[in-house]
Amino acid sequence: MDKVFVDTDVCIDLLSGRMPFNKSAELLFSLADTGKIKICVSSLSFSNIDYVLLSQYSTTHSRQIIAKFKTLVQVLAVNSKTIDLAIASDFNDFEDAIQYSCAIEHNLTTIITRNLKDYKKATIKVLTPETYLTKP
Repeated sequence: MDKVFVDTDVCIDLLSGRMPFNKSAELLFSLADTGKIKICVSSLSFSNIDYVLLSQYSTTHSRQIIAKFKTLVQVLAVNSKTIDLAIASDFNDFEDAIQYSCAIEHNLTTIITRNLKDYKKATIKVLTPETYLTKP
């Protein structure tokens, strides 16, 4: 079974229904729901997700969405070592550096994101949801 790290942007696509990206996010997360892949996200993603969802939903509804979402994913901790790795990285975007460092620290070999340009310095596979879904 594949174990992949999914960046916050793809999670938000799913949870906010952000078109047209929500369709591939729905397909990706349905693979996790049916046990075909294991999706990992960093703990950092949850605050970012809530921030975006609050522009569409009440606090109560946002938390309900997040609670349901949490059942689909494995939450990876962002700790002091993760932050140290991000600080020392060559990534321009610090949030992406934290996400990447979290994936590396947990020995993951694939990141799924729509934001390929900020992961140019990655040493592991970085794929869009569409590319991941069409791989053999």
